[in-house]
Amino acid sequence: MKLSIFAVLALAALSSAAHAGDADKVRETSNAEAEAFHARLYRGTPADKAYACFIRRYDAEHLARHAKQKVASMKLLISAETDKEDKRLHNSFRLGFRYRHRSGDFDSSGSCGSHAALLSQGDEVRMGCGVDCEGGGIEVALSKDNKSAIVRLEQVRVWQNNKPDDDAEQSLVADADDKIFRLDRTDNGECASLVTDRKELAALRHK
Repeated sequence: MKLSIFAVLALAALSSAAHAGDADKVRETSNAEAEAFHARLYRGTPADKAYACFIRRYDAEHLARHAKQKVASMKLLISAETDKEDKRLHNSFRLGFRYRHRSGDFDSSGSCGSHAALLSQGDEVRMGCGVDCEGGGIEVALSKDNKSAIVRLEQVRVWQNNKPDDDAEQSLVADADDKIFRLDRTDNGECASLVTDRKELAALRHK
């Protein structure tokens, strides 16, 4: 089976496990599985546009237990829009975060395709999302109660203060305490800072 780009990204993210002899097969989900995942993610069958916002602000107690964690807070906005040509739902992501010991707001964004990637281990559905030009990416899964997003990453290209230029470009790299983030679902308006287009911002606030 030929895997789509997001399934390939998900497979790449598991390369370390594969080298450890714990490799998992990644397959593209069926339409029914993808629709079920989208319904969980967007809390219902998404219309032409849909959004899901997840946030985590780590408190002092958590950061004390995870001394190597670089990230102090994180926002994730997943959005979906029905393509006018292929009539399928296409997903994208915007990620915003602040470092623990650095000032400024950092962000990233990219495409997640029109399906999710189903990993055979544990039957967990993970949506693979990538940044253009070999910018790495993230995997997004949901907790069993759909109230949290589980974000996994190895490396993802980021920019500071919405400045996509060579000077501001860098990467968030997964070290010991920055590989998996559990973000809590919240009102979509809480992710408004990740949106720069006025029309999309208005649509987000009405969803």
